[in-house]
Amino acid sequence: MDSEDVSPFGYDAFRRSCPSHAVLETLASKWVYLVICALRRGRLRNGELARKLEGITPKMLTQTLRILERDGLVRREIFPVIPPRVEYELTELGQNLAGLLNQIRAWSEQHVPDIKNARARAAEQQEDLDA
Repeated sequence: MDSEDVSPFGYDAFRRSCPSHAVLETLASKWVYLVICALRRGRLRNGELARKLEGITPKMLTQTLRILERDGLVRREIFPVIPPRVEYELTELGQNLAGLLNQIRAWSEQHVPDIKNARARAAEQQEDLDA
């Protein structure tokens, strides 16, 4: 194992039994990723999140928010009004993660043309092999 793969915290995400492996599995969810990025600029209500995250179902949004709240990344505040108002915001831990995820999101948006070109080349090569 490379010395750069060893965590100073005693965890090794490359090991299936390592708790950090489970954290990475959660973070690999597209919706977890996008909810965290959406909340980066501040509090949002459920409906605001649903409108921002095109394609997410109400069930998936609820599940994702519950996971993020459970893991200490999102805080939910319920306001005692009628009808009830619920807002979500990132915790300090969530804000810390959001900065990293936002960099990855920006990288992916910047390199869409590169990835599309690579995929087109790969498809052409596959067509040549299939011919």
